[in-house]
Amino acid sequence: MPHITIDYSAGLEDAFDSRGFAAELHPLIARTISTSEAACKTRIRRVEQTLVGEGAVDGAVIHVLIAIVAGRTPEVRAELTESVLALLDEHLKPADGLRIDASVETRDLDASYRRN
Repeated sequence: MPHITIDYSAGLEDAFDSRGFAAELHPLIARTISTSEAACKTRIRRVEQTLVGEGAVDGAVIHVLIAIVAGRTPEVRAELTESVLALLDEHLKPADGLRIDASVETRDLDASYRRN
């Protein structure tokens, strides 16, 4: 915990520094929710097909999902979400001809979460 999933459109391959983003993401999360960097587990997934709006071919998507153990206040989760969105902007260059929709969600893992 936390479990992080980064999904991004294939068209952003040259515009999005996914590894650099993830490297800075772990310490940001650790500071914000008082956990260790070693606890962060990130999957980065390039998505071959994405559609934005009415099937537009000129759109691209980046979505970061951060799942954390319950117990943080809504204010802490909101702070984390906003900070990650700002960090995402630092690792994203304009992509010719693409409108980029970037989003971040921080959610609590439910009571069924287990690890070994």
